[in-house]
Amino acid sequence: MFSLAGKIAFISGGTKGIGRGIAKVLKQAGAITIIAGTDKARGEIIAKELEVDFIALDVTDQAACKNAIDGIVKKYGRLDILCSNAGIFPQHYLKDMTAEDWDLVHTVNLKGTFFLVQAALSVMDKQRYGRVVITSSITGEITGLSGYSHYGASKAGQLGFMRSAALEYAGHGITINAIMPGMIMTEGLQAFGDDFLNHTKKMVPMQALGVPEDIGYAACFLASDEARYITGQTIVVDGGQILPEVQGS
Repeated sequence: MFSLAGKIAFISGGTKGIGRGIAKVLKQAGAITIIAGTDKARGEIIAKELEVDFIALDVTDQAACKNAIDGIVKKYGRLDILCSNAGIFPQHYLKDMTAEDWDLVHTVNLKGTFFLVQAALSVMDKQRYGRVVITSSITGEITGLSGYSHYGASKAGQLGFMRSAALEYAGHGITINAIMPGMIMTEGLQAFGDDFLNHTKKMVPMQALGVPEDIGYAACFLASDEARYITGQTIVVDGGQILPEVQGS
């Protein structure tokens, strides 16, 4: 069960963190896997390490997103799975946030999702088959985080986009779902330092942070044929972080 053997899978933001974890799991499940990122040098190193292909891609460029998808189809004949994972999370408190700060986060996280998903759906619709998995977050839809109002808004926006898109393509053999990670041990999270990480662990009922592969396993399920009857839904992967009514309970 849950084999992706022979499926063609594309993961944006796949050169580090959660995207790298997703790519690793999908590859292990048998998918022919392609990762994308903005750093060509790093991408080629990670692609070699994971034994996958790499495409340099800026998801804020609509034409580039279409060209990337078209290139995959030209090389492999089809695209079965898209994991739209590229995102940024710079911290900016409201009192200091500029319009440029706000726009950058929304352009990458929300508009980038729109550009890439739209391009993939044009191919999947012709195939009458496809699995789209969007990496959102518990931040925005369920929780809030000081200094991340722009990020939370973009992540909640992804879910609104996902639900309506899922309706449009529900009768076309295409499912569109989202994963909502909690605190996952990535390079970005590590940059906050040990004090932050130790404090965060105590807030999670499982007393541990997740690893990128935890998101990969959820993506693998949603990308599988067995998940054919699930669309427009979310899976929270957070070690129980959102469960306590009172912190520490």
